Amino acid sequence: MPVLSDDLFAVLERELLEGPVAHGLPDQTWTLSWIKTLIGRRFHKSYTVQGVAARLC
Repeated sequence: MPVLSDDLFAVLERELLEGPVAHGLPDQTWTLSWIKTLIGRRFHKSYTVQGVAARLC
């Protein structure tokens, strides 16, 4: 079972559209590592970088 429910994943997608700088990250490009960080900060859930890639693809 995914760590993030479909509803929470929809929230994540909206937040990704805001861009990394809006979330206090220093770069203007999302990386899998930054998305992993956002998931941890926003949802208090843990993904691996490979898990992020699998969920986004």
